[in-house]
Amino acid sequence: MCGIALIISGTCIDLSSLLLDSVPSASSTSIDDQLVFSIDDLKAALGRRGPDSLGSKKVFLYSKTSSSIEEREIVSFTGGEEAKERDESCSQRVEEKNDCCFDTHGQTREVENGFSMSNVVAELHFIGATLQLRGINPIVQPLMDTYGNIFVYNGEIFGGINIDSDSNDTEILMQALGNCCSCNSHLHTRTSYCLEKGKSSVPEVLSTIKGPWAVIYWQESSRTLWFGRDAFGRRSLLVHWPTLEDHRFLLSSLSPFSSTEESSGFEAENEINNHNFWEELTCGIYSISFDAPKLDGCLVGKVRKHEWTNSMLKELIVWERTSVEPKPEDLYSSHGKTLMEQHDVHSACSNILPSKSGPIQASISGMAETVLFALRESVMRRTSLHRIFKAVTCDIRQEVLTPVAVLFSGGLDSMILSALLDECLDPSYEIDLLNVSFDGQSAPDRISAKAGVMELRRIAPLRRWKLVEIDADLSTLDLETKHVMSLINPANTYMDLNIGIALWLAARGSGWVYEGNNNNFDKDLQCNERVKYKSKARIVLVGSGADEQCAGYGRHKTKYRKGSWLGLHEEMKLDMQRIWKRNLGRDDRCIADNGKEARFPFLDEDVIRTLLDIPLWEIANLDQPSGIGDKKILREVARLLGLYEAAVLPKRAIQFGSRIARESNRKNFGSNRAANQASAGSAVIQLPSNLT
Repeated sequence: MCGIALIISGTCIDLSSLLLDSVPSASSTSIDDQLVFSIDDLKAALGRRGPDSLGSKKVFLYSKTSSSIEEREIVSFTGGEEAKERDESCSQRVEEKNDCCFDTHGQTREVENGFSMSNVVAELHFIGATLQLRGINPIVQPLMDTYGNIFVYNGEIFGGINIDSDSNDTEILMQALGNCCSCNSHLHTRTSYCLEKGKSSVPEVLSTIKGPWAVIYWQESSRTLWFGRDAFGRRSLLVHWPTLEDHRFLLSSLSPFSSTEESSGFEAENEINNHNFWEELTCGIYSISFDAPKLDGCLVGKVRKHEWTNSMLKELIVWERTSVEPKPEDLYSSHGKTLMEQHDVHSACSNILPSKSGPIQASISGMAETVLFALRESVMRRTSLHRIFKAVTCDIRQEVLTPVAVLFSGGLDSMILSALLDECLDPSYEIDLLNVSFDGQSAPDRISAKAGVMELRRIAPLRRWKLVEIDADLSTLDLETKHVMSLINPANTYMDLNIGIALWLAARGSGWVYEGNNNNFDKDLQCNERVKYKSKARIVLVGSGADEQCAGYGRHKTKYRKGSWLGLHEEMKLDMQRIWKRNLGRDDRCIADNGKEARFPFLDEDVIRTLLDIPLWEIANLDQPSGIGDKKILREVARLLGLYEAAVLPKRAIQFGSRIARESNRKNFGSNRAANQASAGSAVIQLPSNLT
C-alpha cells in the first residue's frame, strides 16, 4: 500500500447514472490544461509518504479518422514515465513526418490510417506509490500485463483470494482481474452478467476480497476504467467529478497541496475547500466505459456504479442484527451475569493481578469467547510474518525488529489489541505503543497509557514493550497544522483537525522512551533514562470500529434513553454506514502520510459478522454505568485476556484524552467555555491570521 492516483483529461464524463447533486454540462478539457492540481502535485504528495517505489504510466486514447460515427473507433497506446523523453521526441517526429507512435507496450510502430498526435483525444495518467509489505520480490506500480491492462492498488488481501506466503497480493489480484470477462454486458445492468463462459466479472473478483482496498484498473480489451474502494472505506480514495471550473476527472488517495498554493498559502487551499474540489468516494465499484468519439471529436465516458456480488458482504453492509429487543428474561439473565463478572473483577483487583499462566476463573459468556477468537484471528491476519519487515537499529546495543506498533491510549480497545498482538507476534519482536499528549505527563491518555503498560507487562512479562511518549505543543505546530489541513480534506471541522493532528503525530512515532529495567517501569522512573526515539514500525494497529459496533459513544446512551433498544440499534447502524465518510478516509490519510499503514482489526469482516450475530443486549447494556455497560462484550473479552483494570476504563476520545481539544479551544476560541458555546467540535475551521 501507500497511495494511488489518476487524472483523466480530454473527455466528456457522463455522470447521469450516479444521481449527483450537481452535474456539469458535457464538455471536455485539453490534455495539456493544468488547473488546480497537476500530475507533479500528486506525485509530490505521494512521494512524501516515503514509498519504496513511485511510478506512473499513461494511456492515450485516439480515434481513427472517419466521416461516419459508425466507422469511428477508439484506439489506445501506453507509455510509462520512463518513456517521457521518448514520448516528447515521438510527438515532434509525428508532427514532422507523421510516421510513428507508441503501441500498448511502449514500442514505436508505424502510424495506421493516417494517425498523428493531433488525433489524441484523451489521456489517462496513472500514478502508484508502493510501501511494500508483502512478497519476496520488489514491485513498482502501476503494473501492466502483456494484454495492456494497467493496475494500481492500495490495500491488503486478508482472505477471499488465496495469497501464498511468498507472493505479493497486488500481483495476484491483477492476475485475477486479467482473467475477467471483457464482454461489457455487465456494464448495462446493475448486476453482474458475463457472456464469456467460465469467466468472472471485475465486480465479482473485487467483491470476494476480505480486507481494505482502493483500486484503479484499466481493462484494455474493453476500453473500460474500473475504480472503487472496499465496502467499509478502510482505504482512502478521493474523487473530483468534472466541474465547470476543472473538467478533468481525478482520483487520489489524498488531497495534495496545489502548486498554486505556494504563494498564497492557506487562502488558495481554503478556496479549494469552499468549492468542494474533493469528496470521499462513496464505497463501491465503479466503471467508466469509453464509446467511440462523436463526430465533433468528443470522447464520452459513461460512469456506472455496480452492485456487490458477495451475499455475505451485502449482509454486512445492510448491518441488520437479528436480536435487537430483549425479552424480560433475557435482561434478567444478562444482568445476573454482569453482577457475577463485577464480583470477579473486584476479587481479582484486590490482589496482584494474575498472569496468563494462571488467570482467576471468572464467569465469562461463550459469546465473549467467540468475539475473542474472531479478534485474535483478525490481528493474526494483519501481523503475519510473511510480510516484509526490515530490521532497524533501535539502540546502539543490538539490532531488533519492531514491525508493528499500536495507536495506544491505554484504553479498552488499544489494550485488547496490544494483548492480542503479543499473542500473535514472535516474542523476539518489540512492540511500540504510540501515545500522544498535548499536556505532558498530565493528559488522561498519558496517565492511562502508563497504567496500561504496567498491566501488559504483568500478563506478558517476556515481551519488550516500548511506550513511545509523543509530547506536542499546539502553539508551535503552525506548519504541521497547515499540512494536516490538507490531509483531512474534504473534512473541515475543528474536531476533524484535532483528531487528524493527534493521529498524524502518533503515527510519525517521534518521541521519548524510558531505557532501563523493563519490569521496573512502574516502580521508579528515576532509575530509567528518557531518551529520544523514533518508531520504525510500518504497520500501526488502530481501534477504529470498536465504539461504533459496541455502543461506546455518549450519543448511543442518549438514543437508548430516548428510543430504547431499537433507537440504539438504528444509531449504531448509522455509525457503521457512515464510518467511511466521517472517520476512516481521514484517519487513513493522516497515518499513511508518515509511511505507515493503518490496520483496523475491529473492522475485519469476520469480526463484524460475529458481533452482528450476538444479541444487542449482550453487546451493551446502557442501563449500567459508564465503564460497565457500554461496550460490555469487549469488557468481557478484556477480562478473558487478563486485562482486569482495562476492562473497567470509561470511553475517552483521542481529542479529549490527549487534550488537543482543550488546547485547540483555547487557541482558536479563547477558552473552553467560548468553544462550547460555538459548538467548536462541529464548527468549520476558520484560519488564524498567522497561517494565512
